[in-house]
Amino acid sequence: MKTKIVTFLALLFIVSINAQDKKWTLQECVKYALDNNISIKQSELNVAVSEENVISSKGNFLPNLNASTNGSLNFGSGFDPVSNDRVSTSTYGGSFGLSSGITVFNGYRNLNSYKQAQLGVESSKLSLQKIQDDISLYVVNTYLNVLFAKENLNVAKVQYEISKKQIELAKTQFEAGSKPKGDLLNAQSKAATDEQSVVLNENTLNIALLNLAQLLQISPANFDVENIEVGSPGVAMLYNNPNDVYKKAVVNRPEIKNAELAIESANYNIEIAKAGFLPSLSVSANASSGYGYDLKNNQFHKPFFTQMDDNFGYGLGFNLNIPIFNRGQTKSNVNRQLINYEISKFGLESKKLELEQTIQKAFYDAKAAAKTYESAEKSLLAQNEAFKNAQESFNLGAMTSFDFDQVRNRLVTAEGAIIRAKYDYVFKTKVLKFYYGEAFVD
Repeated sequence: MKTKIVTFLALLFIVSINAQDKKWTLQECVKYALDNNISIKQSELNVAVSEENVISSKGNFLPNLNASTNGSLNFGSGFDPVSNDRVSTSTYGGSFGLSSGITVFNGYRNLNSYKQAQLGVESSKLSLQKIQDDISLYVVNTYLNVLFAKENLNVAKVQYEISKKQIELAKTQFEAGSKPKGDLLNAQSKAATDEQSVVLNENTLNIALLNLAQLLQISPANFDVENIEVGSPGVAMLYNNPNDVYKKAVVNRPEIKNAELAIESANYNIEIAKAGFLPSLSVSANASSGYGYDLKNNQFHKPFFTQMDDNFGYGLGFNLNIPIFNRGQTKSNVNRQLINYEISKFGLESKKLELEQTIQKAFYDAKAAAKTYESAEKSLLAQNEAFKNAQESFNLGAMTSFDFDQVRNRLVTAEGAIIRAKYDYVFKTKVLKFYYGEAFVD
């Protein structure tokens, strides 16, 4: 028994270690967010509600069917529920009935309501797609922020290692008498500053991981992501101008399609309101029967089924309602829906304008990011060469530690700038892909 327990605990430990070592890929992060995000789940329920609305509106074309029964007790002088003769007795009377009705015509209100409910399903699905797209893009951005923080941390660690080596060199030169103690103190101060930079960048990375974990709504404990090779992006723009992207987006984006559906739905509201001017016709049918029981003599006046047969009756009826004047309520309702229709058309134009402006901004942001990255590349190449020359001069004693630190600082700044420019450009090109309709999660 003890052996089994030890084996079980060992397996749990191994599983726990493997779970801690797991690193999430970008695809896994996006998929998990789409499967578990609360806003998405709420939107999925909205789709389900819209589908139920379709079922409900479809039911308006069918007849209803209702069953009923009632009973009554009578004491003393009263009418016999079967013979209708006045008697002095105690009786119990009851009846059963069935009724049904169907709307034959109501100004096409049911038909238009059904079509409008179908549009509601499409609209809910488009809203769901919009939320899924937005969350996917947000996850990609947050994931790239983690990678950005990791690269910055690596740069800080490299600089700290260089600083520690500079301390050793300055200490050797000071002990040999070729460098003053000030150079050693300066090297130690620089190393302390670089160590602090490592700590700050580690905290920045932890915050970036926390943001991603919170976005996925999972525990941040031991959470980490897989490194992906972003590489050096080409600075050539993917699209010639923002109109190329807008032309694709305006026919594909769910928010535009949803605004178009809103116009169709508003048009159905007009037709439904106009139904108030038209007559409506409904047909009904009913069947019923009753029985009586003499409580005083503890017997039926007639056999139960005989009473039910004798008292059976049925009927058919119709109801025709012709509107003549309803204080202008129908006309006002139609006018109100016409106004809403115009509002929905302006809503579509507003969505298109908003989309065009967003794409234009994204395009020029990406264009500026490309130029920034290109400049950062040139700057880093120059600073690398300057650093190599400065390091050789410093090692030979031809450069002071202060001047050497200035060159190093410029190199660190250039390295940080190119990392920032790279991820900025990568994300902004993904935004353009997003609006163009291409997969932005590779």
